Amino acid sequence: MSVGRTIFLQCPWIPHFPNSSSSPNPVALKFTVSCCSLASPAAVVNGNLEKKSHDRNEVRLGLPSKGRMATDTLDLLKDCQLSVRQVNPRQYVAEIPQISNLEVWFQRPKDVVRKLVSGDLDLGIVGLDTVMEFGQGNEDLILVHDSLDYGDCRLSLAIPKYGIFENINSLKDLAEMPQWTPERPLRIATGFTYLGPKFMKDNGLNHVTFSTADGALEAAPAMGIADAIVDLVSSGTTLRENNLKEIQGGVIVESQAVLVASRKSLIQRKGVLDITHEMLERLEAHLKAVGQFTVTANMRGSSAEEVAERVLSQPSLSGLEGPTISPVFCKRDGKVAADYFAIVICVPKKALYKSVQQLRMIGGSGVLISPLTYIFDEETPRWRQLLSVLGL
Repeated sequence: MSVGRTIFLQCPWIPHFPNSSSSPNPVALKFTVSCCSLASPAAVVNGNLEKKSHDRNEVRLGLPSKGRMATDTLDLLKDCQLSVRQVNPRQYVAEIPQISNLEVWFQRPKDVVRKLVSGDLDLGIVGLDTVMEFGQGNEDLILVHDSLDYGDCRLSLAIPKYGIFENINSLKDLAEMPQWTPERPLRIATGFTYLGPKFMKDNGLNHVTFSTADGALEAAPAMGIADAIVDLVSSGTTLRENNLKEIQGGVIVESQAVLVASRKSLIQRKGVLDITHEMLERLEAHLKAVGQFTVTANMRGSSAEEVAERVLSQPSLSGLEGPTISPVFCKRDGKVAADYFAIVICVPKKALYKSVQQLRMIGGSGVLISPLTYIFDEETPRWRQLLSVLGL
């Protein structure tokens, strides 16, 4: 509730201005101060009144606000016909017109996870490494989709190629080095202050200290600041250019973009489960269709069964669950006849040309090829898994 208070201040002196004929008399000044009660469930964000998590009715989806992950996330949603509309690029709130009652909030990835835990967000798309680092095993976080096929990287331990590490090629070798003692522990620089120490402890490396750093970690060993680093690695080029190497057993997390949700929101907040279902179906259908092509061809035959026999004799022509074969009707001498059959199969990109060759070899002609956009299953497997995890 808003509270207003009027305050009177008695000023014993005011400055005398040259052009003023008035004498410096005491003046009473009146101020009206308005404030919000500490119990108020509202705050102002971007000029809008933001309701606290327990009062709001809208479902909230958190997305990365900057960087490659942010761009790739928006591209994926657009490919799923879930384009994000942001009226003002300076604002942190947007919408997906195809899904009613859904707010999109652009946040730092770590804040997406934190706000899922606090209940200020219901769903989020971030890297798995971020979920694990800032979720810290919180049981309220559920991976709805663990493989969105972008943002691939790994959180890995890297050591120098030179000096005392020259012949160290595994985590076991590193742990057995006699140099590490309570007085002289292994020094590791990292921005992952939860996963790094946990990994070392779980693997029996006890004499270890960590220093926190956010960027340019690869320079730390050369500068003498650290003996090793724990950082995200994509291609490994940056490590190699700084004379660092990964070691066997040193990968902490294989990461990529994931869809994560709050268990509490899925169960308790109206609309979250339905929106999650729709997003999951769209994501699954699109990702399953990526790299798949529909191949259509005509083939002369005496019956659909005879044509199917020829098609299935070729290893690249089985499709998802087998070819679809239907008669092609034409009119000859005033009569309708079906001397040809149309074959429709689904083929992965890597087998596309081989499939065309095999179709020609068994009598196929007029081959048409078109990319697939979606492949909807009878029921999304991950949806069944989610309901099972929720006990629904």
